[in-house]
Amino acid sequence: MSSALWVSKTGLAAQDTALSTVANNLANVNTNGFKSDRVVFEDLFYAVELQPGAQADQVNTVPSGIQLGSGVRVVGTQKVFTEGSMQTTGQPMDLGIIGRGFFQVEAPNGDTLYTENGQLQLNAEGVVVNAQGLPLVPAIEVPNGASKFTVGSDGIVTAVLPGDTLPSELGQITLVNFTNPAGLEALGGNLYRETVASGEPVEGTPGEEGLGTLKQGVLEGSNVQVVEAMVNMIAIQRAYEANAKVLDAASGMQQFLNQTV
Repeated sequence: MSSALWVSKTGLAAQDTALSTVANNLANVNTNGFKSDRVVFEDLFYAVELQPGAQADQVNTVPSGIQLGSGVRVVGTQKVFTEGSMQTTGQPMDLGIIGRGFFQVEAPNGDTLYTENGQLQLNAEGVVVNAQGLPLVPAIEVPNGASKFTVGSDGIVTAVLPGDTLPSELGQITLVNFTNPAGLEALGGNLYRETVASGEPVEGTPGEEGLGTLKQGVLEGSNVQVVEAMVNMIAIQRAYEANAKVLDAASGMQQFLNQTV
């Protein structure tokens, strides 16, 4: 196979992956707490036909040599954990993180998962859960009939219990942070899982140790920039077309040789 055919093939595959990433970003432009992805490319190995710095003669050396690349590949996708725009909802169970940090929820198997989507609710037992019904960690239980549910910027949860006039403290919402949030495993459902790459979670009180504060009645929207994503999509399309033209040109050259030689 012609080397140009192979190189253009790797370019087509890489741009197809990049377009899938942009499509997923645009599909989640209205997903609360969604963090956009970006693709990381790297060039493949080089065939060195003439080593740079090789001796050209007794006095001179080759300044650059001959190094032929073999294409490109996608080496990874990276979550971009910039803060999304805050959307005021007025709902007391909606919480936004102003700054860095993740909420903790407990999976059915007992594992702790992490999310930036603060769209919370109460289940039938009065426990604060996320949209999938997973309880917050540490657990917060709101007694039946309680009113004036309030969450402070430091995560202190209070409510006025039946028969009382003053608010009572129900618990403390904590946040966690990671050395490398981009290393978290995305599970879907706005949930992430700790990996070796992310490092261990560091738990703390909102507003302390570099963690963000909580804002009640707002939700963090997606951080996808639609205009930027559209520009990326056009650039990817042009790169794909260029690689397809190289593929066609290399095929035409090979066909010419087969017919004339």
